[in-house]
Amino acid sequence: MQNILITGGSGLIGQRITSMLEAQGKSVAWLSRSKQSQKSFIWDIETGTIEPEAMEWADAIIHLAGAGVADKRWTEERKKLILGSRTKSTQMLYQAIEKADKKPDTFISASAIGYYGFDTGTTLMEESSAAGSDFLAKVVIAWEAEVKKIESLHLRTVLLRIGIVLDKEGGALGEMLKPPVAAPLGKGDQWMSWIHIDDLAKMFVFALEKTTLQGIFNAVSPNPATNYRLTHEAARAKGKPFIGIGVPGFVLSLILGEMSQMVTGGNRVSSQKIQKAGFEFDYPILIPALKDIFSR
Repeated sequence: MQNILITGGSGLIGQRITSMLEAQGKSVAWLSRSKQSQKSFIWDIETGTIEPEAMEWADAIIHLAGAGVADKRWTEERKKLILGSRTKSTQMLYQAIEKADKKPDTFISASAIGYYGFDTGTTLMEESSAAGSDFLAKVVIAWEAEVKKIESLHLRTVLLRIGIVLDKEGGALGEMLKPPVAAPLGKGDQWMSWIHIDDLAKMFVFALEKTTLQGIFNAVSPNPATNYRLTHEAARAKGKPFIGIGVPGFVLSLILGEMSQMVTGGNRVSSQKIQKAGFEFDYPILIPALKDIFSR
């Protein structure tokens, strides 16, 4: 039986991956700050401690931990937390793996399409495209640099740059449909590269099982949509009123501060590399993906 250790396992994505792996008969444990009902090992990012047994137990690690980017307004303190929760946790894992007598053989890490920058217009971004220069891009660059150090320990290493995750329980859809009437953000013509949460969880499992897979892959559906279309179709799938007049950018800036750039900008991102590696999407098209999410 393969033992899989997950950081950030209690989040939406982590829970979905856990369910998929356990359904396959794999043994899953979480790295958590406290003991969970799920099998778990203790770690503490502030003190830099990890139960040493965790590395000895794990055959593979899936690293999802990181403070929510859109959870709170970006104060300087929040920015430090967003960066540090990703880089420090990865550094801790590197140090724990380096010290372990028995090392995991695979390390799969979350990353983000924020790597490409807040707004890349209509250009189709691929894994080899240049990085952006804004706050989120700098976070992802630093995060990926720490993951690449783990690769030097001779672990097969995969990074999945995650797009906008569609799920009924939270994330982008929950925020978009929170107001009484749904409306596009800004002009609404900015591209949103989305992925159904089941396809994302399935992609992590695929990365785990395909032992020849290594490197960086975009975790987005093959069919990105504009903000206008995604908001409109999501409102229709939920049965919520929609108005086609966008929320002005200056209003979003007043409400969200610097974080408004994340929603008024956009990225059109390619999924070709992961598809060429053999991954097949269950929900490659927006409307069926939304219908599935809201029919649950």
